[in-house]
Amino acid sequence: MNPVWIVDDDRSIRWVLEKALARENIAFRSFSAATEALAVLETNATPPQVLMSDIHMPGESGLVLLQKAKERYPQLPVIIMTAYTDLDSAVAAFQGGAFEYLPKPFDVDQALDLLRRALEESEHHPSAVEEVTGLPEILGQAPSMQEVFRAIGRLSQSHATVLINGESGTGKELVARALHRHSPRKEGPFVAINTAAIPRDLLESELFGHERGSFTGATGQRRGRFEQAEGGTLFLDEIGDMPAELQTRLLRVLSDNHFYRVGGHMPVKANVRVIAATHQNLDQRVREGQFREDLFHRLNVIRLRLPPLRERHEDVPILARHFLAQSAQQLGVEPKRLAEGAVKFIQTLDFPGNVRQLENLCHWLTVMAPGQMVDVADLPSEIRESTPSASAAAPTGDWIAALNAETDRLLADAQGEVYDRLIREFEKALILRALASTGGRRVEAAQLLGIGRNTITRKIQELGIDGGKDDHD
Repeated sequence: MNPVWIVDDDRSIRWVLEKALARENIAFRSFSAATEALAVLETNATPPQVLMSDIHMPGESGLVLLQKAKERYPQLPVIIMTAYTDLDSAVAAFQGGAFEYLPKPFDVDQALDLLRRALEESEHHPSAVEEVTGLPEILGQAPSMQEVFRAIGRLSQSHATVLINGESGTGKELVARALHRHSPRKEGPFVAINTAAIPRDLLESELFGHERGSFTGATGQRRGRFEQAEGGTLFLDEIGDMPAELQTRLLRVLSDNHFYRVGGHMPVKANVRVIAATHQNLDQRVREGQFREDLFHRLNVIRLRLPPLRERHEDVPILARHFLAQSAQQLGVEPKRLAEGAVKFIQTLDFPGNVRQLENLCHWLTVMAPGQMVDVADLPSEIRESTPSASAAAPTGDWIAALNAETDRLLADAQGEVYDRLIREFEKALILRALASTGGRRVEAAQLLGIGRNTITRKIQELGIDGGKDDHD
């Protein structure tokens, strides 16, 4: 078997992967830059069995390496790694033929599982991407957002109908635009309509157009949104509020790709990809008889769920930086910066308006905050007086991210001691917190932790923990 190639300018990442591959007896070859790997590829040397590459590196990017490697070895599985967890990176990787997209920081076991799948793929198959520039269109480090990015990437060569579920303000139209922009229809128009914002007696004409004289005021023929979106994508927002009679007409269009203008007698062909979105539970509306089941199944070919911001608090800092930079650019001023205390505070908020509410907050701060550094006292009073979210008091991803960072640091500096050292600190922290919550009573603390009395007594002695008493003390 040929070696696995690791291409990353971060020495610690190369070191971690090299050690993992060595333990698995998998041959490897490492490069600190894409240009080094490209130079070896061009010499017609032995190709890699699998290529693992970072995207952002000095010199040529990982996407350029992906493109050129695929030109030479089309069946080569390429795993793209990146700490820049944005949609454009994911889509560009999949469009370039990447086997999978691995966001940093990653779990080593997860990376190995992915590599094994790639090796299996290469055994079954022996032997035009542009670098992303500018601001990314959608940001997110949370695992739920990474799943959305992967889905958009995998759909980039598809014409399939997509149903997007998400609360108001989660970015449903952004995702719809991304699906269009990264699709075979990207040269065609993207037409959006909010079906809940148009009076029901006008909605039919808005969607399908009308003929002259078809109703009072129809002084000429009018093209509807389906015709305007010809060859492109039609985004139907808040589809759950569509009146029943229009649900029937929409079903007919999706079934036979033809429709009639209001007052018309000649069928009009519809060459349109439909992406629908709703904040409602369509499954429940179908059960209640408020939405046609056959239309639901026509729309529900691929379903994407956008998580609310309260489920992705780890994304608040990068989103806030992005929106502050965006607002500053629009107003022609220097971007404001959030103090650490302000970041931690807004991470505790529920944000019922989701990403849109955070964007509005950042625009308010750009205009109203007195200094360049924004602290908690500079936030609007209604924000400062908000009740923190219980789930956000300790964002679920933060301690894992901190653990990953500490593990990487120890792997580089304390080789051979990492496992025992981290396990010891982890157990010590758990027991100390449990004892603190029980006033030092060991049996009660053991019950909270789900361990036995003898176990907690032994651990207290082994870990050198001061404190703790029998429950009758």
